[in-house]
Amino acid sequence: MTERIICAGFGGQGIVTLGKILAHTGMLEKRNVTYIPKYGAEMRGGTAHCMVIISDNLISSPLVSVPDSAIVMNLPSLLKFEERLKAKGDLFLNSSLIKKETERKDIRVVKIPATEIATKLGNKQVANMVMLGAYFKQKRIFSEENIFIALEEVLNKPELLSINKQAVKEGMKEVSEKYISDL
Repeated sequence: MTERIICAGFGGQGIVTLGKILAHTGMLEKRNVTYIPKYGAEMRGGTAHCMVIISDNLISSPLVSVPDSAIVMNLPSLLKFEERLKAKGDLFLNSSLIKKETERKDIRVVKIPATEIATKLGNKQVANMVMLGAYFKQKRIFSEENIFIALEEVLNKPELLSINKQAVKEGMKEVSEKYISDL
């Protein structure tokens, strides 16, 4: 198993944290992992993305040029990364902020109203965790136990752990309730 992931959005949307949790979960699963964050000097409000590779095999390069999955939080990121996604790959879209339809017909699109769900939970900053839950549920490459262990170990704010866990669960639930087409 090898999974190449790009997470992308505005600075301040928790893209770096999203990637860290993905990578940490991979490590808990005893897999080989690489993680490279990239964000502009402005950070909050600028663009941010990260590349994560999780594999049962050795990883020869940490760069993700053709991702298997992309978790996209805003329209500029969709425009930048949609074409890079491999055929039959999974594109996870924050449909609260992305109203544009995707151009490609050879990928699976999972639309999650992450910002809307996070706002209903009381903190729109956990939209990244909603997307993380959707990714975990759709891909099914990690144990649920390790997902929550990684969340606890990566988050630096214990007072926000409960709402972040709830956001992950809501993302999982959202995917369970939607029909996701197979390619």
